[in-house]
Parts: sequence; C-alpha cells; structure tokens
Amino acid sequence: MSDHPYAGDPLGREAVAQVGLVALFVTALATAQVTAAKVLALPLPVALPAVGPEILLPGAALAYAITFFASDCYAELYGRRAAQVVVNVAFAMNFVVLALVWSTLAAPGINPEVSAAFDTALGPTTNIVLGSLLAYVVSQNWDVIVFHEIRDRTGPGKLWLRNLASTATSQVLDTVIFVGVAFVVAPAVLGIGMPLSLGEAAALVVGQYLLKLLIAVIDTPFVYLVVRAVRE
Repeated sequence: MSDHPYAGDPLGREAVAQVGLVALFVTALATAQVTAAKVLALPLPVALPAVGPEILLPGAALAYAITFFASDCYAELYGRRAAQVVVNVAFAMNFVVLALVWSTLAAPGINPEVSAAFDTALGPTTNIVLGSLLAYVVSQNWDVIVFHEIRDRTGPGKLWLRNLASTATSQVLDTVIFVGVAFVVAPAVLGIGMPLSLGEAAALVVGQYLLKLLIAVIDTPFVYLVVRAVRE
C-alpha cells in the first residue's frame, strides 16, 4: 500500500478511500461534538448490575464510536504515521468547533426565544468540547499506538485482534475521561450546566462503554470489508 496514494491516480481506489475515511472520521467527530450534551436513556430487557433497567449514554456515543472504526481502517491501510496525522489534525479542529459555538452563542439574535433555545441546546457544548479534547487526544493516540504495536508483534494477520484490543482499551480511557470532565468536573468548575452525581456519572460510563464495546465487535467485519475492498 503506497504511503502517498495521490502520487498515482487521484481518482483511484486508494485515494478515494483515503478521502472517504478522513471525511467519515471528521463528520462523526463533528456530529459527536454537537450531540453529546443530550443524555439518552435506552431501556434494557433486564436490569444489569451498576446500570439498572436502562443504559444512560451521551447522544454522541454512536457518532464517536464511528471515529474509531474510521481510524482503525485508516491505520491499517495507510500506516501508523498517517493515522496519527489525521488524529492530531482533527484534534486541532476541536478548537474550531469550540470557537464557532462560542461565537454563535455570543452573537445577538433577532428572536429571543430562538436565542434562548440555542443557549439551552448548545451551551453545554463547551463542557462537551473540553471533555472531548482531553479524552480524544489520549484515547485516539492510544488506539493508533496499540493497533500498530499488536500489528508489529503479530504481523499483518489478526486484524480482528488489533481492531478489538485497540478499540476496547482506548474506549475505557475515552469514556472515563470524557464523562468525568464533561459531566462532572467542567460543570462544577465552570458553572455551565448541572454536574451529574457520581452515581449518575458511573452509570453513564458503564452504559457508554458497553455500547462502544458492542459497536467494536459489530464493526470488525466491516473493517475487514473496507480493507479488502481497497486492497483488492
């Protein structure tokens, strides 16, 4: 696999796949930033220990899980260095999201009701972005490092192992850091939104992690599908 897919055919499979995976990564990341403030409550058929009869998770859980799918596909196809470039450039884009949200909230609006609705819906986004900044830079870089450490030790086979192991471990870091900062520390320190109790935060961590782990298992065949489609 070439390190420079655009050096060949810019409309070839490798180049198109690279653009597509970066676009998917950025789209999912931006979506996660603006949807995470809503806490979802998904009912379960049976109550689970430490979770209860429903799973609590941020609305961004699915979107953010997709970023790990995209980054793992990208890392497998284009290498560790290229994947880290994408991860860290996207980290800088989080500051763009924060600046755009703040400027929108600060700008005067014609309709006070609409402005109030924006403040209500997007105000907590500051907490979300702060939480995601720290969680993102730690977990995504960890994901790329573990993915390639396993690849270096096991060879090009066992893609399923590095996909699951890298995502499962990085999601622990991501979930604990994100929930702790976005829903407990930042609201308490900055006074934006109401901080969750430790019990609510713990339930949010468990629920979010269970969903992300399930998605990691489900998306493994799709990682194989994407990689084979590009390489064939």
